[in-house]
Amino acid sequence: MRATSEGGADLVQLLTPEGQRVSHPDFDIDFTAEQLRDLYRDMVLVRRFDREGNALQRQGQLGIWVPLLGQEAAQVGAGRAMRPRDMAFPSYREHGVAWCRGLDPTELLGIFRGTDHGSWDPLSTGFHLYTIVIGNQALNATGYAMGQKFDGKVGDDDGEATMVFFGDGATSQGDVHEAMVWGSVYDAPLVLFCQNNQWAISEPLERQTRVPLYRRAEGYGFPGIRVDGNDVLATLAVSKWALDECRHGNGPVLIEAFTYRMDAHTTTDDPTRYRLTDELEAWKLKDPIERLRVHLVREHDAGQDFFDEVQAESDALAARFREFCFAMPEPDPSRIFSEVYAEESPVVAAQRDEQLRYLDGFAEPAQGGAH
Repeated sequence: MRATSEGGADLVQLLTPEGQRVSHPDFDIDFTAEQLRDLYRDMVLVRRFDREGNALQRQGQLGIWVPLLGQEAAQVGAGRAMRPRDMAFPSYREHGVAWCRGLDPTELLGIFRGTDHGSWDPLSTGFHLYTIVIGNQALNATGYAMGQKFDGKVGDDDGEATMVFFGDGATSQGDVHEAMVWGSVYDAPLVLFCQNNQWAISEPLERQTRVPLYRRAEGYGFPGIRVDGNDVLATLAVSKWALDECRHGNGPVLIEAFTYRMDAHTTTDDPTRYRLTDELEAWKLKDPIERLRVHLVREHDAGQDFFDEVQAESDALAARFREFCFAMPEPDPSRIFSEVYAEESPVVAAQRDEQLRYLDGFAEPAQGGAH
């Protein structure tokens, strides 16, 4: 097993894998029992519909699913740190951030069923559409954050900020580095949130970098910090600090959330071909949901009734998620061309017409016609 199990001396942590609350000199914030219960509920519900997405793909209802198992604390912590006027730019795995930004999980299904490119309004939700091209969202986020700066929306407590999410593998893409260059020289209010889940599909972290990822920020002239990505409290605290730095005009900030992908990269991937079972079992002991559950029981008198209530709510969400997927209508073939530009493009219109003529060629002949 690689020597990456603890994250190093610089790891920010507020809740140990055993559920013990610890302090930190720079990032210690108070949480009420109600806030802790809400964070637990978030993670359980997100995991439940994520598992249902996996099952739906295996049953042929989705073309693909991108699981987040093990990364719930990183996404919920970051998502709950954001304010309504902030903007999030996801990759394709940020189902937990989508939940925190107010999206109904059913809105994610169209992408993975192949019926749409995303059904929500990025401006009203503060959550951009999913980005499939690795790392490209970092450039989009940088441009948006530069716009916030140019429009005078930063500089005080009421300022705005942008947070972009990507994995450790994306740090090997040029787009991410270009985003860091532009974000740095323009002091963009940009939090670069790297979920280091240890594997870029089948390539381990040591094939991506010779230094810890958070230290890459030094070369671009802005702060980098590593947080325990399986600790929802620390992730929320660090994300809140980073967003506040950006909204006051002190950005960018790079956060490396040190976590682990406990499932496959996508449902087309077989992780047993490239990683050891012992590694997975070791990370299961650091499960983000279990450590908060233990803390709630030991320190906040959470009883079985509370956990049963959350479980029942998550099962109901999963059932609704499944029923919605089965009931989704087949879109008209022309729809893929209708949502590209606000005004019709002659090039896209020509492509649409060509595609529809091609599909018409498969029409069944009328009764009594030639065979």
